[in-house]
Amino acid sequence: MDRIYFDNAATTPLLPEVIQAMTEAMGTYYGNPSSIHNEGRTARSVIEQARRTIAEQLGASIGEIFFTSGGSESNNMALKCAVRDLGVTRIISSPLEHHCVLHSIDALQREHQIERVEVNTDQAGRIDMAHLKALLSDSDQKTLVSLMYANNEIGTLIDMEGIAALCQEHGALFHSDTVQAIGYYPINVSKTPIAFLTGAAHKFHGPKGAGFVYINGDNTVKPFIDGGAQERNMRGGTENIYGILGMAKALQLAYAELPERRAKITELRDYLREQLEANFDDLEFNGDAQNGHYKLLSVSFPPSPKAELLLLSLDIAGISVSGGSACSSGADAGSHVVSALHGDSPRKTMRFSFSHLNTRAEVDQVVAKLKEILPVGVAG
Repeated sequence: MDRIYFDNAATTPLLPEVIQAMTEAMGTYYGNPSSIHNEGRTARSVIEQARRTIAEQLGASIGEIFFTSGGSESNNMALKCAVRDLGVTRIISSPLEHHCVLHSIDALQREHQIERVEVNTDQAGRIDMAHLKALLSDSDQKTLVSLMYANNEIGTLIDMEGIAALCQEHGALFHSDTVQAIGYYPINVSKTPIAFLTGAAHKFHGPKGAGFVYINGDNTVKPFIDGGAQERNMRGGTENIYGILGMAKALQLAYAELPERRAKITELRDYLREQLEANFDDLEFNGDAQNGHYKLLSVSFPPSPKAELLLLSLDIAGISVSGGSACSSGADAGSHVVSALHGDSPRKTMRFSFSHLNTRAEVDQVVAKLKEILPVGVAG
């Protein structure tokens, strides 16, 4: 049975071109990039070319891109180094952030007694810009604003340019978890003033275990992982050459093919929404319908015994979807984002997330299976 994979917000399949680039690298670049002999210099050269590729896609300097193990490490690095090295004593964020951001701020509260402030959001997860401006205006503390570009559970986007401008106006640093947006939306840090942004290869059809953090050159921070002098003395440990090269290839492809991919994914998302609305009653869609990530559709079904088992039933039928962030646990823990927006609702939330590899026929199969599980047009 061919499975249907609609959980691309959790992770994406490796593309054949990426697999080829990594396989060739595994057989060719075996030297340690820190070694001074030919094999080491060759390995160093391809890593720096990958860094250049990623920097060019983001409008960054090559000296502002640091390779990491993924989004969680990158976000930890940005937040914790900002407090430790840049004098940040106050962080403005929201309860809708990824757990790696929320838990990092928890740790900074415990260990450094920073002040934590939450900006208001509406029912769609949109940031209250007037409230953010007021928060930035009412304190002289060194402040960092940490808000994700595209929410990983409901897809709502922030106004990157507007928030960056507010932070610049009030002398605050701006960190954005851009893990769900990199490779899907153009980002140019030379035009949008931002202190830190983060990416993870496996969200745009690259390998797991490879990511990066952009650190604006105006911000000087100390090493996050002590050890050797790798990553310009910022992250000790021998570089993941194959992961880095695979990530650069995947990002290059993502932006080269962005218009075509976006059109296809948007059509699939809209088609699924139309089919759900045509076949089921009392649905609620989470997030911002006008300004949400085109790869993601979060929908909640009314409560019923069958809805409670929906994730498991779909999985048994060969369909992979999720109820919330894949980073919460191996179980169906639900969505902390939906809970923050709508409280402890008995409704069952499903997150469908797409890639350009999905098809319209797969959407039809998913809807047909949902009609079998939740018959006669209503969840019950």
